[in-house]
Amino acid sequence: MSAHHHEEPSSFAFDAESEAQIAKILARYPEGKQASGVIPLLYVVQKQMGRQTGSAWVPRVAMDQVALRLSMAPIRVYEVATFYFMFNTKPIGRFHLQVCGTTPCWLRGSDEVLRACKDAGHLAGYGDTSEDGLFTLSEVECLGGCVNAPILQVDDDYYEDLDYDSTVRLIEALKRGERPRPGSAKGRLCSAPEGGPETLLDIPLVEEK
Repeated sequence: MSAHHHEEPSSFAFDAESEAQIAKILARYPEGKQASGVIPLLYVVQKQMGRQTGSAWVPRVAMDQVALRLSMAPIRVYEVATFYFMFNTKPIGRFHLQVCGTTPCWLRGSDEVLRACKDAGHLAGYGDTSEDGLFTLSEVECLGGCVNAPILQVDDDYYEDLDYDSTVRLIEALKRGERPRPGSAKGRLCSAPEGGPETLLDIPLVEEK
């Protein structure tokens, strides 16, 4: 389903994988408090839509099924789904390119990451989906990986320490059906300095007697 032609499906049913997830989720909550599972169930819907259609989003008929399962008024589920930015309420591309433009990422070059996404993904700007249906481009707030800025989140994966060229390489790999390993494009270990950890290296080891 292309994001350019937003058509709501006429029905939605949880598949076997989703049902198994729902059983685990609802077991966390006491009787009468199942409504607390609305956010994880909306995630289950979004993941299932991604598996089934190639576009991870939450149609209204699926929100109705969540409401039914949790004994909630549908409007309460709509309120949650439309309040949180991580739920897509219309179809998106196969890959969701989420550029962090908050100050640390901006200072470290997020403008170049954005430019690479637009050039390599053939995207006009934020909110756009490419004509081939592969990419949707969104701006997001802080992703919490500031020490390895700038960050590009692709679906649920974080790609860090990016610049124009490494972002283009990432997008071209996604086009080829590859999924590069998430993490630092510069190969740094976790959040250690480039070149490797330096902490405590100047303290001599105590020899065992």
